[in-house]
Amino acid sequence: MNCWKMLKSNEKMVNKKGILGFTLVELLVVMSIIGVLATILSSGFRSAQVRGRDAQRKSDLKELSNSLELFYSDYGRYPSDSAGSIVACPYRLPPDSGDVCSWGSGEFYDGKTTYFKEMPIDPNGDFSYYYKIVPGSENQKYQIFARLENTKDKNCLGGNCEVSQVSINCGSSFCNYAVTSSNTSPKE
Repeated sequence: MNCWKMLKSNEKMVNKKGILGFTLVELLVVMSIIGVLATILSSGFRSAQVRGRDAQRKSDLKELSNSLELFYSDYGRYPSDSAGSIVACPYRLPPDSGDVCSWGSGEFYDGKTTYFKEMPIDPNGDFSYYYKIVPGSENQKYQIFARLENTKDKNCLGGNCEVSQVSINCGSSFCNYAVTSSNTSPKE
């Protein structure tokens, strides 16, 4: 018996034109499986984006910290702060002043040394970085803050990303991550 006769004999599998097709139940099952897979993949993609932005924040703050240490080795002090920004674009001696460095633009330099070509900006438009000199330290201690999005990140202040350990605002939410000079802590 040839294939055509086998198909003709099984009326459930053959439609009126003699062509194989899928039942409505089979199509619904396949569509639901595809929907579940798409949901799983998209949530994994979102999680990867969040971790990527957090890695960028950590890298930005570390690079900025290195630049501040180079500045310190040249001047024996860290640049001043103004409303969460560094005052050294450019840095002027005397009177130890300069213009405010805008996050995402502005060159952190002193006229002869470029410490940071372009100030970093938070990869998420809802957040920002925050730089401050520890009060009373006479520019001998600094802190740089950011907001990490991954609530399971072990590097958050106090080990808890959901509860802020500091009352510094990093845009639309409080900061939960910090890099500081070696002689201070984020909570000072």
